[in-house]
Amino acid sequence: MIELRDVSFAYEDAPAFTLAHLDLDIAEGSIMGIVGASGSGKTTLAKIIAGFIPATEGGTFRGTASIAGRVLAEGTLAEAVDVVGLVTQNPFNQISGARFTVREELAFGLENRSVERAAMIERVDAVAETLRLGHLLDRSPYALSGGQMQLVAIASMVVMAPPVLVMDEPTSQLDPVGTRMVYNVLGSLAEAGTTVVIVEHKVELLREHCDAVAVLAGGRIVLAGPPDTVFADDRMRDWGVGPTRVTLAAREARDRGLLAPDAALPVGVLDAVTLFADDGSNR
Repeated sequence: MIELRDVSFAYEDAPAFTLAHLDLDIAEGSIMGIVGASGSGKTTLAKIIAGFIPATEGGTFRGTASIAGRVLAEGTLAEAVDVVGLVTQNPFNQISGARFTVREELAFGLENRSVERAAMIERVDAVAETLRLGHLLDRSPYALSGGQMQLVAIASMVVMAPPVLVMDEPTSQLDPVGTRMVYNVLGSLAEAGTTVVIVEHKVELLREHCDAVAVLAGGRIVLAGPPDTVFADDRMRDWGVGPTRVTLAAREARDRGLLAPDAALPVGVLDAVTLFADDGSNR
């Protein structure tokens, strides 16, 4: 669904390329997590996949980014947003400012696409119910808490039903309940065929929900693969990505001789239970 080939990008007047010679493949209907230390280029990568770079950013872009065979740089940004929805990490910048209520805000994109009124109402109500926004529909988007505004920003993209959703730290202002709800919604969308790309620091959630994870360091993808493989890799600390709490505890146990020196470190709780319940050497 998404293909990046030899992609490099340098912001205008920047001393070096933020991303360099990057290749990435993301399958249709999958959830791909993007992790990396601050400044590793995660947001830049998200904007490239969404078509905002090079369309709206000055600088030097090289390589090819395509979605379903369509090269993004060869079209307009308006054409790109027909197939990709981008949720930024700052919801305050994503509210349109052109509508007075949350209900109107959620319908804004559908209005611009000339969606029939009855279908528009149905889709807005369905998304509001899914993300538990029903009690906020008649309030101003600017009279909400940060977490509520973040849910509205997510809902405004979900209601558009784009084939691809790119989420840049979409739960940064949500509590654990809201975060879990959003990830469950993303999982349901992926099951229905939507391709989801998530830039996130909450590695436990990525491990649970993603089909694959890519690690950015030094402007390159240094590791990509299944979450269990990626998050158990001892090099993650060198790349500025914290392990899951389970992996951290298991590593300490291994260092104390409670696990065999060559034991594969677990990433999730169930993996840890299986490992420590083993009657063999891993006791």
